[in-house]
Amino acid sequence: MVNQSLIFARAYEQEAGSRVSPSARPVFHLTPWTGWMNDPNGFSYYRGQYHLFYQYNPYSTEWDAMHWGHAVSKDLLHWTYLPAALAPDEAYDSFGCFSGSAIELSDGRQLLLYTGVRKEGGDKGKEYQTQCVAVGDGLNYTKYPLNPVLSDAALPEGLSPYDFRDPHIWRTEEGLFRCVVGTRRANKLGTLLMFSSPDGFHWQYESVLAENDGRFGQMWECPDFFVLDGKQVLFVSPQDMLPEGFEYHNGNGTVCQIGAFDRDSKRFVMEHHQAIDYGIDFYAPQTILTPDGRRVMIGWMQNWDTCKVTGYEERPWFGQMSLPRELSIRNGRLYQQPIRELKQCRSRRVEYNNVPVDGPLKLEGIEGRCVEIQMHIRPEDASNPFIKFTMRFAEDEQYHSMLSFRPYESLLKIDRKFSGSRRAFIHQRRCQVADRNGEIDLHIILDRFSIEVFINDGEQVMTATILTNTSARGISFECDGRAVMDIVKHSLFSED
Repeated sequence: MVNQSLIFARAYEQEAGSRVSPSARPVFHLTPWTGWMNDPNGFSYYRGQYHLFYQYNPYSTEWDAMHWGHAVSKDLLHWTYLPAALAPDEAYDSFGCFSGSAIELSDGRQLLLYTGVRKEGGDKGKEYQTQCVAVGDGLNYTKYPLNPVLSDAALPEGLSPYDFRDPHIWRTEEGLFRCVVGTRRANKLGTLLMFSSPDGFHWQYESVLAENDGRFGQMWECPDFFVLDGKQVLFVSPQDMLPEGFEYHNGNGTVCQIGAFDRDSKRFVMEHHQAIDYGIDFYAPQTILTPDGRRVMIGWMQNWDTCKVTGYEERPWFGQMSLPRELSIRNGRLYQQPIRELKQCRSRRVEYNNVPVDGPLKLEGIEGRCVEIQMHIRPEDASNPFIKFTMRFAEDEQYHSMLSFRPYESLLKIDRKFSGSRRAFIHQRRCQVADRNGEIDLHIILDRFSIEVFINDGEQVMTATILTNTSARGISFECDGRAVMDIVKHSLFSED
């Protein structure tokens, strides 16, 4: 039975969302139907469609009263909004239906596993967090009458029920359901617990899957755990990170750990770690195994430290999802590529080869805000690398954002301080790239309000959102020294 809170939310989003012009949204990055969006939830393939749920406040462009928004797609690029799936309407989730995941049950129904949150002791009390389930048909979902299915009674001693959230569910080859849930100890360091269930409803504790020893921030949010190219991979989104050179940055970040799963101890053994995204705006990724066997990831394309920046409030929505990315492991590292379906959305190819760049440069046909650009940049003289190569985009007489590459330091920087912000929030990040004698390959995806940069065949990625009005369409180049560039530009979705 659909409850009154959900009925009201669905009526509101239908009316408010219909008033948002498609031109006010990104072309192919998912935004909320209306209001606020943060973490992706329940990323799954069910009944012939990709389902993506998301943390959602339909009533405001600020975080509050978390619902689950819902959208579906055939190709992970063209999205159709469905009515909200969950609303906070029970005692155990009265403060919000927080993040979680989804899976298909043996009987063909879809199960949503999510964190229900209630306040202890009134509005100023602590957030008591439990794990809950709802079951449905891909459109309507009914909360399990015996919720919550996991509470503090399932926690080992010393772990906090006030930071116990973000369950990720999967099924083993033997048919057993497992999930990993984040929690923390009194020292605020994150701990990931693994639970098992024969049916998705009745759960028992199995093990501490992994623990934070202080190297990666404090609390670990939004875990994902999967096999990729013969290795076990663990994703976490730590809070309160300290920088580690150019590998990790301050604040809320993302970490990929690659290793193995010890079946005897039921623990993850890390062999390698790295950032998932080296840019400004990326958090809480989830992955899916597609029907054709690809591991595809999507993340919240935003930064928690920039959520109340002047300029965003002028939009009827807040928050975007990243472009879905195909994952692989090469040479012990995580690699990412734009989802291959994007190639079908290309038009109007423009290509230049062996272009000398030794000062400011504009090229005819290289412009736009919904474009794909592939560049190979190299020194004109390999024995005498240039000092700095710069690409400006979303550019007009007043605004621009830019990428700059310094081969002597092997540093790539993204900078949006001139993109239209009136506040001094996070404007730039730098990434240490592989030293290739001054050469670099950049695969750039621009949508109306974002850039995603895939570096050296996806060895690293940098993501950032921008505020600039979409009328700023210019793209230009400049070099301090002498560089040579090959460039191919495609318009996307026939927009530019």
